Amino acid sequence: MTLKERFLNYISFDTQSDENAETMPSTQKQWALARLLEEELRALGAESVRVSEYGYVMAHLPSNLGEKEVPALGFIAHLDTSSDTSGANIKPRSIENYDGGAIVLNEDKNIVMSPENFESLKTHIGEELIVTDGTTLLGADDKAGIAEIMTLVEALQNHPEMPHGKICIAFTPDEEIGNGAEKFDVTEFGAEFAYTVDGKDLGEIEFENFNGANAGIFIQGRSIHPGSAKNKMINAALVAAEFASLLPLAETPSHTEGYEGFYHLHRMTGTVEEAELHYIIRDHDRAKFENRKRFVHEAGEFLNKKYGENVVKVITEDRYYNMREKILPHMELIELAKKAMEAEGIIPAVVPIRGGTDGARLSFMGLPCPNLCTGGHNFHGPYEYCSVNSMEKVASFLVRLVSLFAAESAK
Repeated sequence: MTLKERFLNYISFDTQSDENAETMPSTQKQWALARLLEEELRALGAESVRVSEYGYVMAHLPSNLGEKEVPALGFIAHLDTSSDTSGANIKPRSIENYDGGAIVLNEDKNIVMSPENFESLKTHIGEELIVTDGTTLLGADDKAGIAEIMTLVEALQNHPEMPHGKICIAFTPDEEIGNGAEKFDVTEFGAEFAYTVDGKDLGEIEFENFNGANAGIFIQGRSIHPGSAKNKMINAALVAAEFASLLPLAETPSHTEGYEGFYHLHRMTGTVEEAELHYIIRDHDRAKFENRKRFVHEAGEFLNKKYGENVVKVITEDRYYNMREKILPHMELIELAKKAMEAEGIIPAVVPIRGGTDGARLSFMGLPCPNLCTGGHNFHGPYEYCSVNSMEKVASFLVRLVSLFAAESAK
């Protein structure tokens, strides 16, 4: 099976996670892909293949280095897709030899992806692209990563002459809702170092990510007949709008880049009686991150002084932290990734993650785990696409990385 065939098969599974669920995996539909990958790993000859009660798929390939001892190396990708856009009934379309022009994703709905709005397209002229029909996401985040890791496993099994130490494989549920490492057993996984394959543009290597928190703002209004509401009504929906206006308008995802943090309002509901705002708070700098959380609480306190105690309730919850401090003592992981990319003709680019990754939490759990590219773009929405050429290069680069890691570790 080719990498492209694997990818198209994996994205046919609807695996959206659900942040409101209390189970793990958060959705039953993630099990179907987990079981398929379990079967495929067994068919490829992987060892210790299992699916845990929480939906983690794990396996390993034994070392072929004989008596030489090198650290076990892991590769991780996630099963679930984002809930931001539907992941059901995905209708992918292959565009061979992309010509650099606008791509009509859906003629009936007039949904067009243009290089004027999505500049990354300009870097893929002449390549084969896989796009959506404009009504769903594609699922390259992170089924491209899964397909590349499975292609790595097949390559190592088909070419026993390729030197490698113990290779550990894991596919995690619920990464998109920040729970991918929640029940991950680092000891059972068995790797001393690992990489998540969950990035975007070809060549990207990431070991810095946002510190991340969720914020829930719960507003209790006072509903009075509008004809007699003067000085009595507290309109929770309007208070919610006022709360949103207190946060810096220029510090949102659509106005920030690089190391700049943000407040992201991703869901809201409201009536006169009650309203809710749900934010994600992000910043690479830990001190600025703490200040952002503090500011959200202060906004709530300000409105309570204006409208009365307990009208606004703010709850924040930390989700993950910047893994930079855990990777810095192991920068050989970054240097080896760069060296492997260059050997495959890929220009490496070390960039910060404007988001989170399982690797961040795993790094704080004792498993240093930077992130690698997949070749996908525009994740979480209907303009998501991936380059087949890039995915194939990533798979080749992973094979090269395994050999380099073994060679350097055995010195």
